[in-house]
Amino acid sequence: QARTIRIPVHMVETINKLTRVSRILLQENGREPTPEEIAAAMEVDVARVREIQKIAQDPVSLETPIGEEEDSHLGDFIEDDKTQTPSDSVSFIMLKEQLLSVLDTLTPREEKVLRLRYGIDDGKPRTLEEVGKEFNVTRERIRQIEAKALRKLRHPSRSRRLKDFLE
Repeated sequence: QARTIRIPVHMVETINKLTRVSRILLQENGREPTPEEIAAAMEVDVARVREIQKIAQDPVSLETPIGEEEDSHLGDFIEDDKTQTPSDSVSFIMLKEQLLSVLDTLTPREEKVLRLRYGIDDGKPRTLEEVGKEFNVTRERIRQIEAKALRKLRHPSRSRRLKDFLE
């Protein structure tokens, strides 16, 4: 029979053997056999039986109707983990506002160095060398400016405003 996901011939044979053994054990014991019993009968380990059972499962369509009215589908209940929750979205906006207000307390040069180094504006962090070229100074001088700016940001008067966002 045709399957949505192709299974190699040797695996189909193994699945058929597992199904046969399961039926025999069901008739002998009068109940569904456990994976341990199937493993003993097939002379394989339990992990292998579970793996075969997993492969043997038929895929389920995300369009499968659910509920009595059948107005919703299975896919409606699957969470999209790439979507930001409203609370995360608000937290991010508030963090960005606080971060920008804290950066405003630095000198314009220190602020620009940090913005470039950490990619605050465009999401692309720059190397010391790249920032140095923009300011026409050495990368060592940029490192010093960055270190001084970070030291200022660690001061309790500034860091207190950002501490709430640490998780």
